[in-house]
Amino acid sequence: MNFEGLDPGLADFSPSMHSTLDPVLDAHLNPSLLQNVELDPEGVALEALPVQESVHIMEGVYSELHSVVAEVGVPVSVSHFDLHEEMLWVGSHGGHATSFFGPALERYSSFQVSGSDDIRQIQSLENGVLFLTKNNLKYMARGGLIIFDYLLDECEDMHSLLLTDSSTLLIGGLQNHVLEIDLNSVQETQKYAVETPGVTIMRQTNRFFFCGHTSGKVSLRDLRSFKVEHEFDAFSGSLSDFDVHGNLLAACGFSSRLTGLACDRFLKVYDLRMMRAITPLQVHVDPAFLRFIPTYTSRLAIISQSGQCQFCEPTGLANPADIFHVSAVGPLLMTFDVSASKQALAFGDSEGCVHLWTDSPEPSFNPYSRETEFALPCLVDTLPPLDWSQDLLPLSLIPVPLTTDTLLSDWPAANSAPAPRRAPPVDAEILRTMKKVGFIGYAPNPRTRLRNQIPYRLKESDSEFDNFSQVTESPIGREEEPHLHMVSKKYRKVTIKYSKLGLEDFDFKHYNKTLFAGLEPHIPNAYCNCMIQVLYFLEPVRCLIQNHLCQKELCLACELGFLFHMLELSRGDPCQGSNFLRAFRTIPEASALGLILADSDEASGKGSLARLIQRWNRFILTQLHQDMQELEVPQAYRGAGGSSFCSSGDSVIGQLFSCEMENCSLCRCGSETVRASSTLLFTLSYPEDKAGKNYDFAHILKRSICLEQNTQAWCDSCEKYQPTIQTRNIRHLPDILVINCEVNSSKEADFWRSQAEVAFKIAVKKYGGDIKNKEFTLADRKEPRSPEGLLCSSIEELKNVWLPFSIRMQMTKNKGLEVYNWTDGNEMQWGPARAEEEHGVYVYDLMATVVHILDSRTGGSLVAHIKVGETYHQRKEGVTHQQWYLFNDFLIEPIDKYEAVQFDMNWKVPAILYYVKRNLNSRYNLNIKNPIEASVLLAEASLARKQRKTHTTFIPLMLNEMPQVGDLVGLDAEFVTLNEEEAELRSDGTKSTIKPSQMSVARITCVRGQGPNEGIPFIDDYISTQEQVVDYLTQYSGIKPGDLDAKISSKHLTTLKSTYLKLRFLIDIGVKFVGHGLQKDFRVINLMVPKDQVLDTVYLFHMPRKRMISLRFLAWYFLDLKIQGETHDSIEDARTALQLYRKYLELSKNGTEPESFHKVLKGLYEKGRKMDWKVPEPESQTSPKNTAVFPSVLAL
Repeated sequence: MNFEGLDPGLADFSPSMHSTLDPVLDAHLNPSLLQNVELDPEGVALEALPVQESVHIMEGVYSELHSVVAEVGVPVSVSHFDLHEEMLWVGSHGGHATSFFGPALERYSSFQVSGSDDIRQIQSLENGVLFLTKNNLKYMARGGLIIFDYLLDECEDMHSLLLTDSSTLLIGGLQNHVLEIDLNSVQETQKYAVETPGVTIMRQTNRFFFCGHTSGKVSLRDLRSFKVEHEFDAFSGSLSDFDVHGNLLAACGFSSRLTGLACDRFLKVYDLRMMRAITPLQVHVDPAFLRFIPTYTSRLAIISQSGQCQFCEPTGLANPADIFHVSAVGPLLMTFDVSASKQALAFGDSEGCVHLWTDSPEPSFNPYSRETEFALPCLVDTLPPLDWSQDLLPLSLIPVPLTTDTLLSDWPAANSAPAPRRAPPVDAEILRTMKKVGFIGYAPNPRTRLRNQIPYRLKESDSEFDNFSQVTESPIGREEEPHLHMVSKKYRKVTIKYSKLGLEDFDFKHYNKTLFAGLEPHIPNAYCNCMIQVLYFLEPVRCLIQNHLCQKELCLACELGFLFHMLELSRGDPCQGSNFLRAFRTIPEASALGLILADSDEASGKGSLARLIQRWNRFILTQLHQDMQELEVPQAYRGAGGSSFCSSGDSVIGQLFSCEMENCSLCRCGSETVRASSTLLFTLSYPEDKAGKNYDFAHILKRSICLEQNTQAWCDSCEKYQPTIQTRNIRHLPDILVINCEVNSSKEADFWRSQAEVAFKIAVKKYGGDIKNKEFTLADRKEPRSPEGLLCSSIEELKNVWLPFSIRMQMTKNKGLEVYNWTDGNEMQWGPARAEEEHGVYVYDLMATVVHILDSRTGGSLVAHIKVGETYHQRKEGVTHQQWYLFNDFLIEPIDKYEAVQFDMNWKVPAILYYVKRNLNSRYNLNIKNPIEASVLLAEASLARKQRKTHTTFIPLMLNEMPQVGDLVGLDAEFVTLNEEEAELRSDGTKSTIKPSQMSVARITCVRGQGPNEGIPFIDDYISTQEQVVDYLTQYSGIKPGDLDAKISSKHLTTLKSTYLKLRFLIDIGVKFVGHGLQKDFRVINLMVPKDQVLDTVYLFHMPRKRMISLRFLAWYFLDLKIQGETHDSIEDARTALQLYRKYLELSKNGTEPESFHKVLKGLYEKGRKMDWKVPEPESQTSPKNTAVFPSVLAL
């Protein structure tokens, strides 16, 4: 804040005055403050103030909870609530920092930060705390140890800092620039010029940086370039404080008067949507600090230096009755801060005291604080108990003093005999399969022991070994194991076995004999594969997503549409969602919701996958809804993201999934508030299960949709927070009903288990259990709360079944909702479902269930049961029928429909349910129009700032050169490595790949395959990447560090999406791609290309059961070309592949003489073996073949 308007008396606090303190009471201090406060002999009082035990805190109203002394007589300069722990940090004008733990303000740590300058701002990080002084930035641990000390120029006068992300910091002050500091390298990375000097306050939203200047202005700056986008001239004198929340900016400050600066009692409020000022807010105190406290409303807290505090709405009128007074010890308040939970306020005064105000007796500073680490107690006084029955318990746990006397354990030799541990015998299977090389024996691991461990069996009782706890040596190649009998084989986590050829020789057809495409699981965060399949098999959603295309670089809807297109083209081959998951990882909301898993967490199954996929389900529906809105409604005019929206008609996703509701709040005074909202999904709410009580699913669903709960809420009539009854009524039902089952604990699992058992007992009681091979229906039985609509051939199929295949929902005239389990046999009683829709009656059919498979061996997995409709079977197989399938990553298998609703809670737990309205497809337009147009191939600007026209390596296509069906296009791509390969060395010396390296496309080149410009590139794009590159593979890719960085690259740099659209257009138009090793190229680019559009020279010049031949050797042998000398060049490789294809046509007479071409290949392989497949050096033998190259290529 700006201190120009402070009391002149503060100038008395010189550094020499508080560098050392006398243990004498300061003259400015209230004598009553130091009752029961001890002053230590060195003269620094650090004990907390006594607080009356009978402090009464009224719920929802802020009042003082504690006061404490930080430093006697030294003004507090800054206060900050720790964002990670339950701590309050305080900095003084003497450069001293103190931390207090919890709402009781117990002193945690206290240390000197600066010897001469005051602390001007504090920012807490995960591993420590940042302290900003005049020209110094210190990063210190919470205990006081220095992590780094960054000294700025002596001419700097810094006042504010802003943490833009976890490792980047902005620092501003009274100079004409703002510094950007990288916290990882502790170096200055940028220096942004500031037109208006004096940046004393900085704030950030998802749209702008906000900088407050001493001149009274507030500037709005771009998040990437820091350039000024807008500027508000708030006050004529100086700026005191400002804050931003939502679409509002509020500021307080000083205005120029004839006598000097005067505190302005009008708060300036600005609407960030229209970028203009709205009606100023007049307050009844002299505002020095202000903060938004958005709890139930977006209210403002305005604080004056004299200790007055007023709450008011930013767009309303200030009420004098809302003013309270902070009983400060000093004459002035110096600092003010609000906790992240909005439950606590902290004030610091000019006498070194801190006052904590809260709205509850036991407040928390953060919604989710981690546990604070305290000093360890003395271990000698707290020795752990020893269990003498444990043979392997180390006696060293008890410290023994040094002594020369004989110990009790020193038995004489006559009474003891040495008994060393004997090594356990070698497994007979190992001895049987062992192969000796010299004196060393090698044998495969029989997988009967823990990896690298042999347990010692000291007792006979240890012979019973628990096989369930065993883990095989490698996650690859596990065979059938006896402890997995509970989990059916098709439900277990599937893994890919990698060989020297990668995935080329892996038999995916063994796992998927259908024509539907699976998804590969080895990509980070591929746990969502099952939900991607669910969305794909919703026909209206698939058509909507595939018709979507926008200009946003990382749009989830666009990437999902590209992935759906691949699934549509595939004929049983698996696809991978690498580009979709790459965009998913960059979305801040996904990271904030904890949806981004580290590789170690995903491999170990850390955390609950059921909770994770339910959060992902809510996130993806919300994100798709917003992406669709962005085509019509600008971001600034939309409401905040979440599960509720202003209108369900803003997007087709809203029309499909959104349920319009009325939320009624009834206060005990009798006043009722009704608010309209909508949600995209519902969460099941379970009753307190009573033993043996029977509920049907429809009852629980109605209870969850029409939820009724008691909660504290603001009542306008009572003007305070009151207990209210909140109820939810449905105004409009969605077309697709999405339900999160919320079975996240044993309590909910027991409820599902008990309901299934009760339903099964009812079925057995009615039919006597003797109904094998006899079809029956349970729709006609009298029990009202039992599973209905199940037509089965054996009573065993009803075990673990509680979920109905169909439900009937009816909107009543009094805004009520009726829900029933439904069967097709009910139409005799109720009438056809289609005819009743006119009266608000709808029938929903179960379309998908997502389940969590509990498997302690692999950490669990997620699979989906999906009812695939007629349209998908018609396109893939040419038949018209419906069938339930199990989707377990790349394993796809048809199943019986009862398997989709059978949940054995010991290993198969329901997570998500999808019900769709009957005849849903007839309500929507299911036509797909390819949104990619020919304009994507025309010239575009490069992202690189330093690119010049002289660096251009390609000529874009002209309008008269647009490719046609069957045209040839030479293609080559280069890649960089994002994650290294994970492999293990087996006991027999062979290498086994556990996880392949993760590659990212770095350069894509397409050259003309015909015409006067044949061989000239029309695409040569370098792909900008935001992810960290661990290896540029320069020797093989030609990519150098910096080529993919927009700041320093001289290449034609584009986004992956831009180049992807170009290739998609070429695929859709029907061109034929010529290249070498295109299968890997298309796989990394994440494209599915029909096989008849790929002409791969790897396979054209290949003999069965022989090795693949490199492009370099083929070019030398057939074309007399020496390529790929020091590095690879994709333009050169693409041209060479085109020439090789021309040579292939020449040698095989356009494929009409395979016998003669076979002789050519035979000579090729003989020559290769003689040359060891190496191209000779320039002075060595020349190529045996001399072939003319294209004149146009030579000219280029």
